[in-house]
Amino acid sequence: MPSQEWTLMGKLVSQIYSRADAEPFREPVDWKTLGLFDYPQLIKKPMDLGQIKKKIEKEQYTTLHDAAEDVRLVWKNCMQYNADGSDFFKLADSLKKRFEDRYAKLLKELNIPPQTGGSGGTGGSGSGSSSGRGAAPVPTLDEKRTFAKNLYKISKEELGKVIVDLDAGCPEAITKNSAEDQVEINVDNITPESFQSVNTYVSKCVSDASGRKKKSTGGNKTKKARTS
Repeated sequence: MPSQEWTLMGKLVSQIYSRADAEPFREPVDWKTLGLFDYPQLIKKPMDLGQIKKKIEKEQYTTLHDAAEDVRLVWKNCMQYNADGSDFFKLADSLKKRFEDRYAKLLKELNIPPQTGGSGGTGGSGSGSSSGRGAAPVPTLDEKRTFAKNLYKISKEELGKVIVDLDAGCPEAITKNSAEDQVEINVDNITPESFQSVNTYVSKCVSDASGRKKKSTGGNKTKKARTS
């Protein structure tokens, strides 16, 4: 018999699942039928609400935070594959905020501390932590400045991935200005764990771009993002 916390978590996921606007997220993306042949290349870990419901029912998650990470992955995958401003992107963003609001209330009701360190890992939980990794080091001022400068050196698609990753794992670092169609990344608000992840990705993108520029040079790209 499931415990109270899993009964409530299952109910929360079911409530999101049963929403009419959540229909696109109930089953795996049928990319073959839809002709989305680049989907497997861009989305490395597909996830859907139906799969999460079944895993909760079969008690396959270790902590509530593990289940929540899979829910976040549903929105993250959609926002990564679809263009910012598209209907699917907006829908995923709306459901993400709705879920996070209800999940925060659930944790408070159960007296479980929120997960730290952003998304993509198995963070702490109300039933103890089993993570063997140490905390990420706090980035230096020079590292922050280099990261901010490198954001202007990567492609629009690469920048979009950084924004999606931060929005999912460290939303306090993202400020959206819909009127100007801009996204501001506040580097000072990025947690050490999230910074380590996105900085590694951005540094690799810059390094790869430098290798390509040895063969051909191109103009500077303008990006709808600002850094503090």
